[in-house]
Amino acid sequence: MASLYTLAERNIQKTFLLLFVFLILIIFFGWLISEIIGSYFILVLAVIYSVATVFISYWYSDKIVLRMTRAKRIGKEDYPELYRIVENLCITAGLPMPRIYIIDEKQPNAFATGRDPNHSAVAFTKGLLEKLERVEIEGVAAHELSHIKNRDILLGSIVVVLVGVIALLSRFFLRISFWGMGGRKKREGGLIILLGIIAAILAPLAATLIRLAISRKREFLADASGALLTRYPEGLASALEKISKDQTPMKVANNSTAHLFIASPFKGKEKTSWFTRLFMTHPPIEERIKALRGMEI
Repeated sequence: MASLYTLAERNIQKTFLLLFVFLILIIFFGWLISEIIGSYFILVLAVIYSVATVFISYWYSDKIVLRMTRAKRIGKEDYPELYRIVENLCITAGLPMPRIYIIDEKQPNAFATGRDPNHSAVAFTKGLLEKLERVEIEGVAAHELSHIKNRDILLGSIVVVLVGVIALLSRFFLRISFWGMGGRKKREGGLIILLGIIAAILAPLAATLIRLAISRKREFLADASGALLTRYPEGLASALEKISKDQTPMKVANNSTAHLFIASPFKGKEKTSWFTRLFMTHPPIEERIKALRGMEI
């Protein structure tokens, strides 16, 4: 069984493996299209595009995520109590102080992002600060800081970028199939159409693969790590209970960033949308609460 220490190293390995697979996938599609249309210009573009995307994913994924969720950075003078909670937990965990952001949403939720503990950020919704007690906010903050300490944040943030890129590629290939790329032989045109049809289903398939790549054990581990950090599992358990019961929708919620939050931001949609269910990377909150309340500290 992986320990709290070995999991951080495994997450780093998973991150670079994911980037490598993504690089190969883009180059493969570039080569395939180049073979069909008889020009290697597309292959050259695919190589340049994939390398650039990997670079951006590693260095700027956190900024992209924060922009997508419309998070605003705050200082100690803006939310002094929240700042003190995070600061005290960082001292206990031996972590550098992350940047703190606020999301102007009524739904109680939170997430962490960044490429490493020295370049990390934690975002909280206004709803979480308004609807949860101090000890519950502390439990949520400890959970998110545990993601930082366990090196979950880079993998989770990079996935956001890759999901978007894969979706764009799917639409790109589909358009190529209808354009016919210059009206070459009918056999080749048929192959392009077939490629477009296959590409059209890449987005939901990619969602499934991403769900498998991001293990549900990450949430259980962050819950356990957070409880150990606060020495009070009931704080996080109570917070998760309130978060699960609150049905306030989140305007900035989308399939690309859903896995980052402490709980799914798709309130009331989990049972009605098959596409949304593909992105449900969180274990049932009931199981998480049961595990927390069964802990002995």
